Amino acid sequence: MSAPDLTAPGARRAAWLNSLFVDHALLRLGWRNWGVVESGRLYRSNHPTPWQLEQATRRYGIRTVINLRGHRETCGSDALGREAAADLGLEHIDAPLESRGAPHKDRVLRLAGLYARMQEPALIHCKSGADRTGLAAGIWLLVQGHPVEDALRQLSLRYGHVAAARTGILDAFFHAYAAYRKAHGPKPFLDWVSEDYSEDALRAEFRSTPWADRLVDGVLRRE
Repeated sequence: MSAPDLTAPGARRAAWLNSLFVDHALLRLGWRNWGVVESGRLYRSNHPTPWQLEQATRRYGIRTVINLRGHRETCGSDALGREAAADLGLEHIDAPLESRGAPHKDRVLRLAGLYARMQEPALIHCKSGADRTGLAAGIWLLVQGHPVEDALRQLSLRYGHVAAARTGILDAFFHAYAAYRKAHGPKPFLDWVSEDYSEDALRAEFRSTPWADRLVDGVLRRE
């Protein structure tokens, strides 16, 4: 999708006001939530401001941005981010994921396909950089042949991820792959996703804890 037109009277100001106060970018000004998934290849963060994206591009040579939130018509952060990516000559790709639902098989496979053909280095981000970004980072590592333990470390409290909340279903996704390997022997991650993974089974088996849900949904108000 092409960058939005922010040249109309008041459009840029409205985008910034929405980004800072509705999309909570004001909180992200001092909290970068930056992480290196694989040096020189893949980096992770919360939703970057235009100047944060410029800094990352200059320092790390970013060539691709993968937006795990997906396109949002009325989101100022979305509009400003697309414009910044276009101005910097970056490829901007929408690859929406869920933070509280069983990962969709088709979205996981699509993301893996994007990883295989994107220009590196790349930056992946969602809103807070805690849940969907951790899932996407873990998927990258598994596709690269890393152990499940490495993928699970991408979903950690260090990035603000709370495994006891409904967002813990993302951890359960990786644990399901580990359990399959333990029971049936080694199998490539994407083959398991295509042939054995069941979204319905994961949803039926996973349970969150009420206090963690109140923290994530009520206090932190995660997306």
